[in-house]
Amino acid sequence: MRISMIAAALVALPLLAACGGSSDKAPAVSQDQISKALQDGGLKDVKLADCAAKIYVDQGISQDGLRLMIKNDNKNATATDPESLGMSGPDADKARTATNKIVTDCLK
Repeated sequence: MRISMIAAALVALPLLAACGGSSDKAPAVSQDQISKALQDGGLKDVKLADCAAKIYVDQGISQDGLRLMIKNDNKNATATDPESLGMSGPDADKARTATNKIVTDCLK
């Protein structure tokens, strides 16, 4: 019985250690951060940048995809091809859809 308890504890220890807090997880990319990245990347119209950022977030692009959009000193935010940023296929498709929606909804 004692050996079973020790074995169970040794098996459970790595599992419990893996269940630690998520403090190493990157914070979520906000709509404001995307807008700022768009502005820093050359889009000077704040209203347009805000509208575009909202659409990118609403389109459901993953946090990893949004991070790719705003990384590298915000130079990526205005890239024309999402896959050139390293986005996954689904995120790239969502980004393209968002870009088309930005043209119709934000450039009125």
